[in-house]
Amino acid sequence: MTIAKTLDLVQAARGNGYAVPAVNIVDAHSIRAVVSAAEKANSPVILQTSVKTVKMLGAEVLAAAYRYSAAQSSAPVSLHLDHCPDRAVITEVIKHGWDSVLFDASDRDLDTAWAETREVVAEAHAAGVAVESEIENIIGVEDGVGSDVAVHSYSVDKLIEVAVDTGTDMIAPQLGTAHGQYKSTPVLRQDRAAEFAAKTDLPVVLHGGTGLAAEDFHSFIDAGIAKINISTALKYAYMQGSLAHLKECEANDKWDPVKLFNAIEANVATVIGENFEIFRSAGKGA
Repeated sequence: MTIAKTLDLVQAARGNGYAVPAVNIVDAHSIRAVVSAAEKANSPVILQTSVKTVKMLGAEVLAAAYRYSAAQSSAPVSLHLDHCPDRAVITEVIKHGWDSVLFDASDRDLDTAWAETREVVAEAHAAGVAVESEIENIIGVEDGVGSDVAVHSYSVDKLIEVAVDTGTDMIAPQLGTAHGQYKSTPVLRQDRAAEFAAKTDLPVVLHGGTGLAAEDFHSFIDAGIAKINISTALKYAYMQGSLAHLKECEANDKWDPVKLFNAIEANVATVIGENFEIFRSAGKGA
């Protein structure tokens, strides 16, 4: 069994020039596909769940699917809750064995975000769970969480101060990226990532990775990024794999759900598998 600790994976990446792919899965099929791709690449991987997915499928079901797939894999795999402003959901996933959570307090004012982050960290650490913190919002709406405008922005020094004071384990700052598909060329802030790396040993997370070029990822990793989130790419791979197979079913008038699941998993594994080489995490699974 290769159930891993998110913070261990990310800290190892931080010190060795690569980033761990953190992929937002949506069900057992996507879990199997991502874990299979990680095993093929001999790469660590973080499975992420959105609040919406937790509420739809249930924490107990998702945790069981994660544990089963991780047990079959030689690649180290951890389970992380992505963008969560709802503290009740954080409590629920901690209860069911998530290894890390992103407490998204970017919709709160600074004092409130600071105080609540401290409380979440205390709750999580008591259960051995790591905390990623977002108190300035990353542009874009993901699974119903977020904003298309910058609501709160702070200096690098202030974000580090809050993280150190609250005991936060990972920082998710604005770096010029955005959730979803880019409608215009983003103004990327590798310089800001490098400033974090120069001022703190805390791992820094890149959100909004879908759509960036390989050289963009490389420059962020060179600047110290240790965890890169991928969500939209999985959704597209999942749905496009499904659509292509269903068109074949319609043309041939042959309908087999199991073959549909296989097609989805194959497409997701192919698309997500490309990221392990790009993020330089391939071969780092041992």
